[in-house]
Formats: sequence, C-alpha cells, structure tokens
Amino acid sequence: MQQRSIKILLAHADESLVGDLRQALNESHGDALEIEWVGGLSEALARLTQGGLDAILLSLELPDSQGILAFDRAYALAPGVPILIIADEADEEAAASMIQAGAQDYLVKGEFAPAVLVRALRHAIERHRLFSALRSLSLIDDLTGLYNRRGFVDLGEQYLKLGRRSGRGVTVVFLDLDRFKSINDSLGHHIGDRALIQVADILRATFRRSDIIARLGGDEFGVLALEAADESAELLVERLREQVVDFNESTAEPFQLSISIGMARQNQDDDPRARLDEMVSEADAAMYREKHSKLSSAMKHG
Repeated sequence: MQQRSIKILLAHADESLVGDLRQALNESHGDALEIEWVGGLSEALARLTQGGLDAILLSLELPDSQGILAFDRAYALAPGVPILIIADEADEEAAASMIQAGAQDYLVKGEFAPAVLVRALRHAIERHRLFSALRSLSLIDDLTGLYNRRGFVDLGEQYLKLGRRSGRGVTVVFLDLDRFKSINDSLGHHIGDRALIQVADILRATFRRSDIIARLGGDEFGVLALEAADESAELLVERLREQVVDFNESTAEPFQLSISIGMARQNQDDDPRARLDEMVSEADAAMYREKHSKLSSAMKHG
C-alpha cells in the first residue's frame, strides 16, 4: 500500500530559500513529502482554514507579522495542526517560549540538514497526535463535542494573551438554556440531551472556527471570541439569537429553544492583568439579569 504524502505548509518570506529547501527535502524524502509555500501570515491563515495539512513550518520573520504574534494567530486558527518554528539565532529565546505555548519544536535557520528537518517533522506530527488524543480525553465534552469547562479555562488564558498581543478585543459570551429542567421533566433526559446538542450546533454555526466554544456544565455554555474589524460582539450575539429563532421556526423537535445571554469584554486598553474568571463572572451576572427580566415580564403578563 502506498504511503500517504505528508502535507506541509511552509510560511517564509524568502522564496529562494523555499526552493532550495523543497529540493533538498524531496531529495531526502522522495514523493512522500509535499510542501506548499506562502510568503506571508495572511496567506498562511487563509490556507489553514482549508484544512488538509499535517504540519506548519512557520518563520518568525514574515512581512505582515513578526515574532510570537505569527505563532499565536496560526495556533489559534488551527490548534489541531503541529507547528514547527523556523527562527534566526536572535529569535531562539522567543521560539523557546512558543514551545511552552504549544509549538512542537523550533529549528534555527541555516543549522539543520534536510534529514534533520524530516525527522523533526515526523516526530512533531506523532507527538501532536498523541498529545491531542490525551488532551481531548480531559478537555472535550462527551455529549456535544465542544470544549468542557477545563478546556475553556486552559485555553482561555492563552486566548486573552493573544487578544492583547494582537490589539484586538476579546469577548466572553455566557449563555444558559431557559426552561431546560422542564424539557427534561416533561420529555425525558434523552430529549434534553438533544436540546443541548442543538444549542452546540447553533454555537458552531454562529461563531468562528478559531473561537473557543464550550459547554461549561449542565445547560450553561461559554464562548471566547476575538473581535474582528468588521464584526462586533453585539453582531455575533444578534446572529446567535437569529439562529435560535430560525431553529424554532423550522424544527421538528418536540421542544422550542430559548436562551439567556450575557457578555463581558476585554478591550486592548484594559488592565492586562484582567483574568478569565473575572470576565466569566461578569458575563454570568449579565446573563442572570436577562433571565430575571424574562421571568419578571412573564409574571407581569401571566
């Protein structure tokens, strides 16, 4: 049986170096290694969204991003793809810090032979697969496939750091499924589970792939979203409410979904020591204010 090719994305500004490296790698490894080249971070991120890659070779000197920000953006967009850093000698300390943040390895430009690079790629891919398998056992919610509370907390602090480094706001969205106990009591727990799965599907359809979406426990969900230039947190939440309305209008399920939502935002000029648990508490309090308002309105009109 023919071995499947290993597909590598090489993000490096120097195209002549890329050509030399591709030739050397092919001579060392034959047809089992395929390399795609991009010259900037924006191109790399666009390619990552298409999937189908086994590893990323990422230079710290790209024309549209430098240093740890390039790693942060790539890692946030594709945490399931192992990243190897190509660094100059002067960048070794920064590259080592990226290992702690999730990169698999780093290589100093000009100091590695093709055979060494191939071996590093293979080891990085296998380590990442093993780590991902072990990590998923403790960080993924079995019912919905979203992150669980531990996954949300473990990845959330890194996400806040990414927001600060990139100069973008980060929003915590906290939501609760209204009348969930009534669904369980009247229709059964298996129907309640289906309601939770539907909420998870709506969250996936609303937020970006790079956002952190979690079931925090019971009928509570949380999202950490990096704000884009053309998309505010308010717009995302409005889209979420519209998705719920669309579901209720078209579903054949024996239940209707209703959610209460709260938000908290960390802007780029906020205190950098702001903690994730403080933002979650603020968003949780806002969610309960909305839920209480609904209950008060229902009693007034009931």
